[in-house]
Amino acid sequence: MSLVVFVGRRLAAAAVLLVLLSAAIFAATAVLPGDAVSAVAGVDASEAQRAEVRAGLGLDRPAAERYADWAVRAVRGDLGHGFVGERPVTEVLATRLPNSLLLAGLTLAVTAPLAALLGLWTGLRGGGADRLVSTAAQILAAVPEFVTAALLVAVLAVWLEVLPRVCVIPLGGTPLDAPRALILPVLTLSTVGLAVATRLLRVSVADTAATPYCEAARLNGVRGVRLAVRHILPNAAGPAVQALTLTTGALVGSAVVVENVFDYPGIGRELQLAVAARDVPMVQGIATALVAVMLAVLLLGDLCARLLGAREEDGRWRRP
Repeated sequence: MSLVVFVGRRLAAAAVLLVLLSAAIFAATAVLPGDAVSAVAGVDASEAQRAEVRAGLGLDRPAAERYADWAVRAVRGDLGHGFVGERPVTEVLATRLPNSLLLAGLTLAVTAPLAALLGLWTGLRGGGADRLVSTAAQILAAVPEFVTAALLVAVLAVWLEVLPRVCVIPLGGTPLDAPRALILPVLTLSTVGLAVATRLLRVSVADTAATPYCEAARLNGVRGVRLAVRHILPNAAGPAVQALTLTTGALVGSAVVVENVFDYPGIGRELQLAVAARDVPMVQGIATALVAVMLAVLLLGDLCARLLGAREEDGRWRRP
């Protein structure tokens, strides 16, 4: 299969999946208890006023009709306006999504090299060190993000008082204007991402090290760093990229929780506020945008993995 056909098929599959997931997101928001009428009209509004507001927001129409209208506008790049504040969804995405991408980028910059070193070390060494690191990674991966965040806040912000509890950004500034406020969110996400990535990379390295050509290299006297650089790393690169891609996917879900814990001005924080207000257009637009970002990351990971190595029919990687 040529690279063009491969990319074309992946793009077509991603487009279909995006449509299905956007419909699922809309259906999930439609069945949530309550609506945005109370937030717009106020809790003291009469039933006549609430009915008028509901009709003005279009909430009196069937859900399928509302989704069809939204989908047609979304294809043209119009994600609509939020019910609360009537802010354009695209404007919110343009303002908040870069902050979330900055947080994810800093997290990956910390996680990727550490996970690569730990995965390579444990995958090659085995024994007690491997069991210790693998057990620690499994425990950290099982701990909810908000628990990790709470522990870090308790130790670093409350007890030691070396870092701020929440992310306070100067008015009109960006998160880069308050670098100390980024440390706790990045540290929390890095803990979660490192645990996931280390386990995945360890398996990839161990499987590659057990292949016949690596055994043959050992019999020829190739060991240690030379074995890792010349034989293991090139052939584990493809699965490693996919492991980091899956880690990025895990970070997307974790970021929604972490941004709310630290009051970080990212897209996850906006999503939580929109859900609380039952702001359907805002929830729909933000959630669909996050799905699109995740699909783009997965596509990029598959493309890099294909360029780095070839996949056999049984799913195992062979030496290019």
